[in-house]
Amino acid sequence: MMRKPLLAVLLLGIVLSLGCASDEPSEGESDFKVGMVFDVGGKGDKSFNDSAYRGMLNAADDFGVEFTEFEPGQDADREVGLRKLAGAGYDMIIGVGFLFSDAIKKVARDYPDTKFACVDYDVRPGEELPPNLVGLRFREEEGSFLVGVLAAMHTETDRIGFVGGMDIPLIHKFEAGYIAGARHVTPGISITVVYAGTTPQAFADPAKGKELALLQYGRGVDVIYHASGSTGNGVIEAAREAGAYAIGVDSNQNYMAPGHVLTSMVKRVDNAVYKAIRDALEGTFEGGIEELGLAENGVGYALDKHNEDLITEEMTKAVEDVRAAIIAGEIEVPSS
Repeated sequence: MMRKPLLAVLLLGIVLSLGCASDEPSEGESDFKVGMVFDVGGKGDKSFNDSAYRGMLNAADDFGVEFTEFEPGQDADREVGLRKLAGAGYDMIIGVGFLFSDAIKKVARDYPDTKFACVDYDVRPGEELPPNLVGLRFREEEGSFLVGVLAAMHTETDRIGFVGGMDIPLIHKFEAGYIAGARHVTPGISITVVYAGTTPQAFADPAKGKELALLQYGRGVDVIYHASGSTGNGVIEAAREAGAYAIGVDSNQNYMAPGHVLTSMVKRVDNAVYKAIRDALEGTFEGGIEELGLAENGVGYALDKHNEDLITEEMTKAVEDVRAAIIAGEIEVPSS
């Protein structure tokens, strides 16, 4: 299908130079030290972890903070990593991912003078967080609704798909929003949903992601949205191989297969991490849950030079109208 190219738009493209933290801060830098412990998939996943790392790098650039990172090899290493950094005197420690929730709460109570942040903190009903711990959460369903609208407008077969990582409530939010957004456009659209597994490894298996995506493409699906960490790298590769389309997640993944990544549901973990570090530096840090959605620029979708030929002006207008309606409370987006 011939599509009218979108006029030059660049909403969410960020180009960063990744560097290494020095052992000692250089002249003019802050003495404030930040440590980050990565989730499954680790740094270099081109998705969730990399977004968190960008936030720390941006804070280092802007505020001169010293930083370091720790990458756990096994589940038990999460608490080990947190305690290692806390014991070394780091001023702020960030756990990237819901799997840190129990460990970071425990360590935060043991180190009350250290600030902690947990991305995707798994809060329980009635739970109170220590005053030195902030749980960073997102309304992923809202951003997923937008890319669901795009998927439904772009498909030529009225068959779209979803590949989730670990089959858990957090990823169900992505699925629910995506399905609701697609059905907002085409109520009878066919949506195939599969998950890569039931353990954390489901977020770090690109071969599995490619296998699941090729099965869907082989059955007539022409657009697949993944919410699966580095497993989704395989979904994007499958889209390229099948001559079909994928939708990226967390970071802007449009560049990974230009012409085959329709868009990416960008989850601004980088913004949330940056703000948490800034608040700690400025003395405005507050413990508790902080939730970010469309209204707070916590989620969105990516338009850039890599997908401008896939997204028409009509599609952009439709999505922006939906965005405004969600923020205004005129569209209620399901989270499960």
